[in-house]
Amino acid sequence: MNKAKLIIVLLFAISSRSFAQQKTATPQWRPTYHFTPPTNWTNDPNGLIYLNGEFNLYYQHNPFENKWGHMSWGHATSKDLIHWKHLPVAIPEILSKDTTTWIYSGSAVLDKNNTSSFGLNGQAPIVAIFTADQPKQKKESQFIAYSNDNGLSYNLYANNPVIDLQMHDFRDPNVFWYEPTKQWIMTVAMVDEHMVRIYGSKDLKKWTKLSDFGPAGYTKNGWECPSLIPLSVDGDPTRLKWVLFVSSGGDHGPLMQYYIGDFDGVTFKNNNPTDKVLTVDYGDAFYAAIAWRDAPGNKKILLGWLQNGRKETYPWKGQMSIPHDLYLKTTDEGLKLIQIPSTIISNSLSKLSKGKKLIKENISLTGRLDLSGNNSFNNNANWLDVEFNLGDAKKVGVIVAEKMGSDQKITVGYDVIKKELYVDCTRSESGNKDTRNLIQTAPMRSVNGVVRMQVLIDKSSLEVFGNSGEKVISTMIYPDKDATGISLFSDGKTMVRSLKVWDLNNANK
Repeated sequence: MNKAKLIIVLLFAISSRSFAQQKTATPQWRPTYHFTPPTNWTNDPNGLIYLNGEFNLYYQHNPFENKWGHMSWGHATSKDLIHWKHLPVAIPEILSKDTTTWIYSGSAVLDKNNTSSFGLNGQAPIVAIFTADQPKQKKESQFIAYSNDNGLSYNLYANNPVIDLQMHDFRDPNVFWYEPTKQWIMTVAMVDEHMVRIYGSKDLKKWTKLSDFGPAGYTKNGWECPSLIPLSVDGDPTRLKWVLFVSSGGDHGPLMQYYIGDFDGVTFKNNNPTDKVLTVDYGDAFYAAIAWRDAPGNKKILLGWLQNGRKETYPWKGQMSIPHDLYLKTTDEGLKLIQIPSTIISNSLSKLSKGKKLIKENISLTGRLDLSGNNSFNNNANWLDVEFNLGDAKKVGVIVAEKMGSDQKITVGYDVIKKELYVDCTRSESGNKDTRNLIQTAPMRSVNGVVRMQVLIDKSSLEVFGNSGEKVISTMIYPDKDATGISLFSDGKTMVRSLKVWDLNNANK
């Protein structure tokens, strides 16, 4: 991601003075079940590839400082998306006498048929495709590099760049193999034109322009991080639609939008009106997400960067979202994207919680029900799944990060009258957020009078999935060390049909 665009997206940019002064460790905000680097800055996920039973995560990284700069590709691997092995920097910035080249966002592919001829001794190479940002030349172009050691280190292609339009803002290539035409397909952002350019290649070296998509949807700010993936409709693997993701700065924070349509190997055709905006996440943090395309069970798993907000953390800054399994669902408003916390994680919650869990059914509720007693669930690292039969209630939900003896708390709720899922941070985050983001909402209707909420709080992040992934709100929070209370609430009488809570404070140990 370009630094200027980063500042635009982070409307609440932190001053360089506060960067320099922050040296106090903040373990109370270090996530336990979300990815963070051990030290220093991270932003966009890059090069997501599943290989030899492991998820590879490359990511935008400053190896030297806890702020944006020296952009390189950090690297980590995991078998379960919770426990990460941190590896050396895979692709460092390139410094020469006259030029600095930063390694911006991109993708990585396993070249199974060795179309690039980079493979050795019959072993398929991994090829990384990324944006080379050269600030002195005010230019962004597309580079490739290849690995012959399973992605641990990369060699730059001698004839880089492979695409150069002599443009300042032209970035974030995402590449996949398209079997019907037996070629590689790249989507890349024409940032200020609000377009996604689609290229094709037989060998990952020579690229031909195929088509352009856009402008469409939200166009008030530049486009970044496009990716095009096929998803099944209503669980039927024979019914596929293509989904194009685009990131952009929204009206008051990050925005990810998506388009549903058809792809014929050359052109993406949007099935919705040009001005229709479909939103991936309704919060103020989720951005630059791309997917593992090749996860077990043919899953498509989306991973985003959760933007930080105003608070400083140390000795790291930045974290990834919970991974999302992706589907398409037919609704009375047309096809919609469904996102659920990846089942690779959710199916392991009992193991990850090490027995610290609470499961109940059919609880009559009016007022409050405290969940943070008995030394469990009082550490701001919990995963909660609750279904409310709304009954006569006007509002229902979950209170998290509550500080006893004060009014500090965060409310995750459903407003029956407004038909909205919401996150209310007005009593906790007024110093950290723009006033327009203290209450974040997503339109959502109950299903036969029932609302389901999955609430994931992990020290400094809060992600809410409404009605089994129909709506998502992601945000960053910075509660006091002793603001750890969690409870259910109901304004009016409701029935809690199902309640499941897992304490994940030791999930990564």
